[in-house]
Amino acid sequence: MIIISPAKKMNINNDDIIYEYHPVFMDKTNILHNQLKSLSYDELKKLLVCNDDLAQLNFERYKNMHLNKNLSPALLTYEGIQYKYMSPDSFSEDEFNYVKSHLKILSGFYGVLNPFDGVVPYRLEMQAKLKIDNNKNLYEFWGNSLYKEITKNSNVILNLASKEYSKAIEKYLSKDDIFITCIFGELKDDKIKVKATEAKMARGLMVRYLASNNIENIEDVKNFSELSFKYSEELSTDKEFVFIK
Repeated sequence: MIIISPAKKMNINNDDIIYEYHPVFMDKTNILHNQLKSLSYDELKKLLVCNDDLAQLNFERYKNMHLNKNLSPALLTYEGIQYKYMSPDSFSEDEFNYVKSHLKILSGFYGVLNPFDGVVPYRLEMQAKLKIDNNKNLYEFWGNSLYKEITKNSNVILNLASKEYSKAIEKYLSKDDIFITCIFGELKDDKIKVKATEAKMARGLMVRYLASNNIENIEDVKNFSELSFKYSEELSTDKEFVFIK
């Protein structure tokens, strides 16, 4: 299973491809929605840590949100750097079938999403300090449910998510799980320096590479070479695949 982060920027995208499923944790998403739409504008802005325009946009979103109307496939709804470089709107049928089987998107609002789960635009980072149902934050709210969903069909996980999201899974790993994180960086003064934007670009291209080549063996991940990144045997471990530019 491949895990990736969501993106803050989202737009409804259902002109060409429609959603196929409903997210598995809709009961919990409804709980979150009810809490979020009850917040005042100032409370929501503080929670989201954003400017006035974004706060107003999402205040209106939560007030008027219908979780079962005007849905679009999750993979085509997120619009961040990773998704731009993944470019799923140009996937072939085989590539779509690959991500359907292998890709999971982690989300503070939806928990775990399959690529063709129907979603609406929202803004809620996993690290948001939202107290809900006697839980002090979203990590407690989701508990081990995300880990259980991710490992339902495979205990081999390729982590292309940011730390903010991957830690929701890592906390619950067992000794039987294989959890490998991909790191994309440059070697400077014998230290790996990761540039956030380049890492997001590489994560998106990695998903496209995996889908285009129908990668089923974790060892074949090492052949990725986009953006001048090359796998480093010397710097990698059994838990980290390091790609150096």
